[in-house]
Amino acid sequence: MATRSGTVLAAGSANAAKLFVAALAFTGAYTGLSAYGIATSAPDPAGHTVNLSARELPITRPIAAERPATAGEVSVSALPGGSGCVRTFSARALVGDEQAEQAVSYRWRLARWSPDTRTWHTYLVHHAGFAGTERTVDWEEHVTGDPGWYRVDLAVEGAKTIRSDRFRMSC
Repeated sequence: MATRSGTVLAAGSANAAKLFVAALAFTGAYTGLSAYGIATSAPDPAGHTVNLSARELPITRPIAAERPATAGEVSVSALPGGSGCVRTFSARALVGDEQAEQAVSYRWRLARWSPDTRTWHTYLVHHAGFAGTERTVDWEEHVTGDPGWYRVDLAVEGAKTIRSDRFRMSC
């Protein structure tokens, strides 16, 4: 009798395993069809309105307080802020071209004084240009952790290089 009940138990376990696999397959198919139905029944987004908002930021420096640029002169001013040994400066000049049809190329150069060689060495360079007769050009740059004497040179293609007065950056 032990063999007959063992056979029934084995056959019952096999049937239970088949039913379990079938239930998993059915559940998977139902879940897949439900997800497909939800995805295809989503409303058309064209009818929705999107509202965007903007946040106002205060001006960190007054625009009217800046000196107007003059031809043949580079003016340099230190910008407020900066922490530790980070200093930001702004250089400005008026660049003009009598031939308005041609582009004007120019180069800003920040030079640092070397007390060892007693000469000015290039520290930073920025190239730019524009098309037109006259324009006020600006250059803002950061100097980090390198105190000393500096000056700004503006070289306009086809014209003489103009230099700012020297200025000291300190921490």
